[in-house]
Amino acid sequence: MFEEDNAQWGLVHALVLDGKGGARAIARTELDSLQLQTQESLWLHWDRSHPQTRTWLLQDSGLSAFACDLLLEENTRPRLLQMANEQMLLFLRGVNLNPGAEPEDMVSVRIFAEAQRVISLRLRPLRASDEVLQQLDEGRGPKSSSELLLLMGELLTEKVQALVSELSEAVDEEEEKVETDERYSPEHGSLQQIRRRAAGLRRFLAPQRDIYAQLSRNKCSWFADPAADYWNELNNSLIRYLEELELARERAALVLESEDRRRSERMNRTMYRFGIITCIFLPMSFVTGLLGINVGGIPGASSPYGFLVASLIVLGLALGQWWLLRTLKWV
Repeated sequence: MFEEDNAQWGLVHALVLDGKGGARAIARTELDSLQLQTQESLWLHWDRSHPQTRTWLLQDSGLSAFACDLLLEENTRPRLLQMANEQMLLFLRGVNLNPGAEPEDMVSVRIFAEAQRVISLRLRPLRASDEVLQQLDEGRGPKSSSELLLLMGELLTEKVQALVSELSEAVDEEEEKVETDERYSPEHGSLQQIRRRAAGLRRFLAPQRDIYAQLSRNKCSWFADPAADYWNELNNSLIRYLEELELARERAALVLESEDRRRSERMNRTMYRFGIITCIFLPMSFVTGLLGINVGGIPGASSPYGFLVASLIVLGLALGQWWLLRTLKWV
């Protein structure tokens, strides 16, 4: 019931984490008078496209105008901004798993975080937030703001792993087909698409890797003690995925280069054969053309054996050319 009422305000989820892995939903109208217990944390997940979201951020959130402008700006890239009073702005990207969307067209989640409050904004539905809700419903969700950020980072990274594996497998299939069948011609369009998708992922994952490295060194007092190790592990995971993406791009390029080389070799062999045929028939065409001109004095024109002699001369010329080409090792 709360979700339907909150939706008219642009509020997708409003949850109070109980510090034990669970959460309770609250209404938008409760925010102004909400009092959190020591172990509790507040998570507000907003629809950035809703006009009421902007109104609440600017008027009722308590955030500075600078922070609000960053959260609401049109285009962003992954970044981390440490603010006063142990607050932070965290912008992350995730794989777009919405129906009909390209996975590499990554969705953005913008987060303001402090000790007992997390405010997140999204423009398009984010699968990671739905999975966080599921874990909270099962009582095994994040217990604090720090754990909520970490879980969001883990879920976003997991979706990247599946897409990277998909691209690598697609390149594996093309390589295997090229190696097992010499007549197979790989699809240039599909390989170019793999390269474009890998490049699109790298554009956002590279700065996100740096963000995870920064979070592993975060000194905020409200960050859980083991969080640094987990953020460092996420950093290492993204490094591995970026290496796999770069390898997939290079392998796709090698397959394309190999196919271009094979086509060039086939074309050269074909042109070479045509050149040999032309070289053989050109002198014979000259002889037959010379004998076919309509003037008097052609040798053997009145002889019944003229055609046979001319044919033997042309045949002999062809054999002589073949012998000469073999001697010069041109064929």
